[in-house]
Amino acid sequence: MVDAIAQSAGFMGPVFSSALLIPLVVGAGAAGKGAGIATPVAIIIAAVGVGGLGWIIAAYSRKIHAAGALYDYVTDGFGKRVGFVAGWLYYGCTLLLSAAIVLLVGGITSGFLQSSYGVNVPYWVIDLIYAALLFALLYFGVKISTKAQLLLVSMSALLVLGFFISIIAQGGHGGNTGRPFVPASSSDGWTGIFFGIIYAVLLFVGFESAANLGEETANPKRSIPIAILGSVGVVTAFYVLAAYAQDIGFGLNMTKWMSSPAPLFTLGAPNDFGTSVLLDFLNIVVILDIMAVGVGAAVSSTRGLFAMARDRRIPGPFATVSKRWGTPVNAIAFQVALGVAFVVLVRLDNGVFALHGAPQYFPFFAWVVGLGGLGLVVVYATIALGAIRGLRHHTNPLGLAIAVVLGFAVAAGGIFGSVYKAAAPDNQWIFYIIGWVAVGTALTAWNLRHQNHSVTARALEAIPDLDLSESQPAQSTL
Repeated sequence: MVDAIAQSAGFMGPVFSSALLIPLVVGAGAAGKGAGIATPVAIIIAAVGVGGLGWIIAAYSRKIHAAGALYDYVTDGFGKRVGFVAGWLYYGCTLLLSAAIVLLVGGITSGFLQSSYGVNVPYWVIDLIYAALLFALLYFGVKISTKAQLLLVSMSALLVLGFFISIIAQGGHGGNTGRPFVPASSSDGWTGIFFGIIYAVLLFVGFESAANLGEETANPKRSIPIAILGSVGVVTAFYVLAAYAQDIGFGLNMTKWMSSPAPLFTLGAPNDFGTSVLLDFLNIVVILDIMAVGVGAAVSSTRGLFAMARDRRIPGPFATVSKRWGTPVNAIAFQVALGVAFVVLVRLDNGVFALHGAPQYFPFFAWVVGLGGLGLVVVYATIALGAIRGLRHHTNPLGLAIAVVLGFAVAAGGIFGSVYKAAAPDNQWIFYIIGWVAVGTALTAWNLRHQNHSVTARALEAIPDLDLSESQPAQSTL
């Protein structure tokens, strides 16, 4: 159960999200709107919707426990065609997210070493070292990878939690107040809170990934639901506390808050609530948490590739497992190779997209993460709708209805927030998603047609040869 909790919590990356993504909820998104001072309210409402999705996935995990869990859940609700396309989209996006993390780990670490110690190590060198470490963690067993996640998440979360509590104890700039929990505090009212909710959903991406360990968990019917719902609850409390601490840390100044690219580092600077030593520690723990996110995404994607290959939806070699360790070795190799390919692409093409003063690795990383996050939220919406049919005889009807409404609403909001007024190159996300879904649809049609032909051929081979001799004219006529 502890390993399963580490998988979901590690994929969400609470320290990473609270350090870098909360300004989107405040109002730093492309639409220019957000919850502002009332950001904790937006996070709580988003958590309720994510809780609805978690309830659905927890209920499914009691019915189905498989390595490609979400792919199987959608199949149960909508059938093989939609199920495969959902798996194609979901695990394609987790592949992208995990590969993008390889870029970020090297970039953040290289920048930290340069700024704090004057040590110049190119980001791509650190990327390749992390890629080798990632392969080892995945190859030598899920217990090793989840234990690594648990260690990384725990160390980073405890230190950052202590820092946020210290800000609250000091009263921030202006003292403690209940205004962050009052919806009217949002300068844009409920409209701003709505946009904040849209971005707050992205803080929880990956909460469901413990379900992918259903085949490797001793008691999945008990452990997986507790892991999913428990990790959502714990991370929600962390996010709310982090948002409140940042809120008062910036003196309830929405403009200053959302203009900070990394609020955790801003508040941890020596001229604010931290010291140079603390700032170094904060940089280190954020790097550790980013690594945990990468491991969580990679565990999810490699198990998904294995499951779809085992079901003959993608090439069979992806279902190959290590004879000694039982891990999907080809899927792991593909995942790590994709991360290395991203590093080479960004290095050779000088960032792929326009840099605008950003480090070479960052524009492509941000674009890929946005694309992957949008794809996962689309799958969340599909799971919520499919549960109406898939779970109708397996759980409480009223609870199911409430969970479907909450889960679909928050997923639909996340989709809207990802595409509304998106600027280039982010406005390309939706077209890549549509194109990828179209390829998956064509592939599943080909697979089903090929399987039907194979079944027909085997059936004809099973029919005994007919004796068409003259002594049996009736059979000859037939």
